[in-house]
Amino acid sequence: VEVFCFVFFGSVCSTSTLGSLVKNEVEIKETVSILLWSLAAAMRSFAQRISHIAVMPRTQTLARLTALRALFANAPTVAGKNTQISAFLVPSKDAHQSEYIANCDKRRAFISGFTGSAGDAIVTATKAALFTDGRYFLQAENQLDENWTLIKCGTPGAPSEEDWLLKNIPPNSTVGVDPFLTSIEKFRTLKLTLEQAGHSLVSLAKNLVDEVWQHEKRPAAPSGEIFALGLDFAGLSFADKLVQVRAALGTRGASGVLLSGLDEVAWLFNLRGSDVNFNPVFFSYALVTHIDAILFVDEKRLSPDALASLGRLATVKSYDSVVEELRLRVPQLQALSDLFWVGPTCNMAIAEALSPLELLEEITPVYALKAIKNATELQGMRNCHVRDGAALCEFFAHLETLAAAAKGSVELPLDECAASDVLEGMRKKKENFVSLSFETIAGVGPNGAIIHYKPDPATCATLRTDRLFLCDSGAQYKDGTTDVTRTIHLGSPTPHEKRMFTLVLKGHIALAAAVFPEGVGGNQLDILARLPLFKNGLDYRHGTGHGVGSFLNVHEGPLGISKRASAAYPLRPGMIVTNEPGFYADGEFGIRIENVMEIVEAKTEFNFAGSRFFGLQSVTVVPYQKKLIDIAMLTHEEIAWINQYHSECRSLLAPHFSAAGRGDLVAWLEAATAPIAA
Repeated sequence: VEVFCFVFFGSVCSTSTLGSLVKNEVEIKETVSILLWSLAAAMRSFAQRISHIAVMPRTQTLARLTALRALFANAPTVAGKNTQISAFLVPSKDAHQSEYIANCDKRRAFISGFTGSAGDAIVTATKAALFTDGRYFLQAENQLDENWTLIKCGTPGAPSEEDWLLKNIPPNSTVGVDPFLTSIEKFRTLKLTLEQAGHSLVSLAKNLVDEVWQHEKRPAAPSGEIFALGLDFAGLSFADKLVQVRAALGTRGASGVLLSGLDEVAWLFNLRGSDVNFNPVFFSYALVTHIDAILFVDEKRLSPDALASLGRLATVKSYDSVVEELRLRVPQLQALSDLFWVGPTCNMAIAEALSPLELLEEITPVYALKAIKNATELQGMRNCHVRDGAALCEFFAHLETLAAAAKGSVELPLDECAASDVLEGMRKKKENFVSLSFETIAGVGPNGAIIHYKPDPATCATLRTDRLFLCDSGAQYKDGTTDVTRTIHLGSPTPHEKRMFTLVLKGHIALAAAVFPEGVGGNQLDILARLPLFKNGLDYRHGTGHGVGSFLNVHEGPLGISKRASAAYPLRPGMIVTNEPGFYADGEFGIRIENVMEIVEAKTEFNFAGSRFFGLQSVTVVPYQKKLIDIAMLTHEEIAWINQYHSECRSLLAPHFSAAGRGDLVAWLEAATAPIAA
């Protein structure tokens, strides 16, 4: 910038215009100097403002799309014939319908360049479209190149995948899918839609993206060790869990159940692995009947303890043999009952192997059982959140120290990536730490408005004292899983930032303080967290809460809190769910406040019609930054709730810091949790 200014003003100085403004060479030099540094300062200021908006790297996808389309003319089908297709679907999920997937399964990211965890792609002979939800609109806009059309699902006028497909394929077309990556429901819906319009749907024998990817060093499948999780963490033995599952089979009259969700298998067998980043699961299926149990997994990956833990309760067969084994077992299963249980994660390849059995397509008994934590799991969740909260408090105290030492500079000697690494390092020191539970979302200013922002070392922003900083992070410990978001300001927040933060906090408190009767689902509670924003014409484009596993997936069903009907699953004591409303001003800042909550029995004066009433209790123990709270906007009840929560944080965290000899953190905690007053 400064070299450019020197050249530019040097040429200007030679003109008679500038010469007429000054009387001698000294004045010319002084004038040039003033203009030079003024412009340079202005350009530096502008550069600082735009530098906070991360420009995510874009993958050029034309060559990959061209190679994929070349395979359309002679695509192999599971029926043993080759056929010409007009379109191919590329979902974001793996054969187990996992939200987070192994690197070798990131087909949608490979073909599109979009790396968000949710979103499906459709490629036709001439077009390509990416469908994703509001969490990823900004990210997708940044990452997709000119060969892709972004469909913003849930916005007015946005077509469904089926509608878009019908408008972009010629008459009498055949559409191809990978049956292992397509759920039963998705396959059925798409097949009906296509056939009603004169088209057809076909299952392919090979994934066409894999055929392209093999020429670009596709990552190898994971091969890490699978280990046993002891009873001191699991709380219930594999044998006891089998009894519960078989009781559920008997109640529904089913001959067996096929578990295809990776977390379902891990929970039932009390095993853990590392096949998917941040999720302690492993590639597997499981078949449970009234008389036996089969674990489909690569046996050589089982540690001696893991293999011994199975005893005579289960046999092990290879992961790749599941389809053939199920075909062979169909007559035996049919002799017991025509009804066979599969869950929402069951793919079409499995379903076709189970024909002609009648499929009970409901959440499996394992999916429901693991959502209600046992006493050991609940205590483990509480314990690990204290350690995790201590790490976060140490991190925020560290940032405040850096800000105080900045001595007038708005920039801290730390960028988003480095900050994430510092926080991870603090967590690693805690007992029972295994890994992060997801990639840390550390967003400065405008980057915080990207709901699932991922800092990139090449483009990440520097932490500043004049911008909000959103930090959404979590960890996997052997005794539990954490997920917490705090938004802080390392300088002086503006009145507008304080107002938006307080609106989000009011919604967060309203949900945390809710009391509700048995049978209520998360879709009925969602409005509580949004109402303060609604009253001001505001909202956020994500759910308000999700279930959390016990040393399992950080996003766990079947429970949730959102507007969607899928969040109608009744909340019950022992369930763990997050409470995370937010506000996002595109190009400016993002605010989110998140606590992990336990569903508990509520103490009420009355019990209408004999009903039980439940409430939520915070498991997360990290103070809210008080300087961001506009106290004048709070009710007396909200102020009391904050003070009570901060008192709990102080009582749980202070002993931890004292035992570690960290008097500085005890002092920080006391200041951070000191009562507020109207």
